[in-house]
Amino acid sequence: MNFNNIKYERIDYDSVKKVYEEANSKIRSSTDFEEIKSIISSLNKTRVHLQTMKEVAAIKYSINTKDDYYVEENKYWDEYGPLYQDLDYNFYQTLLLIDFKDEIIEEYGQQFYSLMVCQVKSFSKDIIGLLQEENRLMSDYTALLASAKIDFDGRVCNLSDMNYYMESLDDSVREDAIRAHTGFFEENEEHFDNIFDGLVKIRHQMALKMGYDSFVDIGYYRMRRTDYDRHMVADLRERVLDTYGPKAQALYHDQAKRIGRDKIDYLCEKVEFPDGNAQPKADASQIFESGRRMYSSLSKETKEFFDFLTSNDLFDVEARENKAMGGYCTVLPEYKMPFIFANFNGTVDDIDVLTHEAGHAFQMYMSRHIEMPELIFPTLDSCEIHSMSMEFFTYPWMDLFFGDDVEKYKTYHYASAVKFLPYGCLVDHFQHEIYKNPDMSPAQRKSTWRKLEKKYLPYRDYRDLDILNRGGYWFRQGHIFKDPFYYIDYVLAQLCALNFYKKMQEDYKLAWEDYIKICKLGGKYSFLNLVKVANIDNPFN
Repeated sequence: MNFNNIKYERIDYDSVKKVYEEANSKIRSSTDFEEIKSIISSLNKTRVHLQTMKEVAAIKYSINTKDDYYVEENKYWDEYGPLYQDLDYNFYQTLLLIDFKDEIIEEYGQQFYSLMVCQVKSFSKDIIGLLQEENRLMSDYTALLASAKIDFDGRVCNLSDMNYYMESLDDSVREDAIRAHTGFFEENEEHFDNIFDGLVKIRHQMALKMGYDSFVDIGYYRMRRTDYDRHMVADLRERVLDTYGPKAQALYHDQAKRIGRDKIDYLCEKVEFPDGNAQPKADASQIFESGRRMYSSLSKETKEFFDFLTSNDLFDVEARENKAMGGYCTVLPEYKMPFIFANFNGTVDDIDVLTHEAGHAFQMYMSRHIEMPELIFPTLDSCEIHSMSMEFFTYPWMDLFFGDDVEKYKTYHYASAVKFLPYGCLVDHFQHEIYKNPDMSPAQRKSTWRKLEKKYLPYRDYRDLDILNRGGYWFRQGHIFKDPFYYIDYVLAQLCALNFYKKMQEDYKLAWEDYIKICKLGGKYSFLNLVKVANIDNPFN
């Protein structure tokens, strides 16, 4: 199915609720597991159609946050999403309470059973109203970022467009761009603070209503973490800081020497080379043509995948006015198709989309045979192994995009992978502090960020940029607003991707075989078990 030919229809809640209730009733009264499997299979047809319509609406809204029709559909899903979540909750409760635990685990796997437990522990009918309000505030955040209209270089730029100018070799252009970009967050500081303050308070109320001490408990269950806890994560943060903090500092020192500076500050942080950063030598259509050549050469599986992606228009990557910021990959389960959303801006980020988001999409494509919707994508920590590792697996073809600048790109990319690790830990640590102390004022939250920033990124110097010196950098980090406790997943996955990169250098073919193996497994394994299957090191050790 070509994406543009998918017919969106709003789901009728009452009809779907009836289908769920009938299925649950039949499951509870059945004494035959084969019959139960058949009931689940039939219900899954409704579930995947529901999920597909929800994702189509989300994609269309992301593409144009001012489209009146999809603005209303987005509001519908903000309101009804928690009600549909309640239907799944009842379905999981039914499966957890019947006397077929062993059969369920044998048929669908231990991970599926564990995921149901996590979902049940993170949801209650008592918090449906709070979840609806949380959705509304997260949509407000998306719309606020998309509203940016910055007059620069004779054009009206969104936040993504500004990245191109923020890497300029011309000091005055680059600094003006950074100040203009930062200015948007300063001008809207109160709005960002109010949205986040509302989210923190709502999430804390959820925790109290469900009998937890803080939202941290719900946050971990929502992230579906089945084999590690907050104490293991806290230990990981410290070890990453000890190991990679000095490495990151050394890389910044090398960068400063390359560009003739005494030190790297925020106004020159994005300049990697004295004659300019590596930039793709093509527009969006040419980038995708080079991507086709790359994936055709990498393996028969990636060739088939990329042809499928392009022939069905399963992407929207060009930046436009009113388009949501950022990039993501999602799945349309009814058609067994991934979809890639991004904002090309003429920088290396465009190629990272073609590798990172395509890594997610490739994994989904390789596990499209899996029928249970919960298991098509793995948990996000495992998902990011696929995306971040694909960035390294495609190194041999980077000359297609960068020509003579290919070594520049690899130098930048590897350095950014290492530099990211302390930052990823900072984001995670910040969120733990925020939800342990939900009554912090907006000023105290920014102060907490700045204090932690000095611990994890002691080399960062914002010069005279006031809002950043006061601790407002995190306003631009959407995961903090929309996906609490997500960010450590990137750290875990980056460590795994670096391990894969080491394996590639020793035996590329063997490394690729291990990568394909975990892509085909989808979400059937927990993070640590998937790491074992991949034959890479446990990042917690």
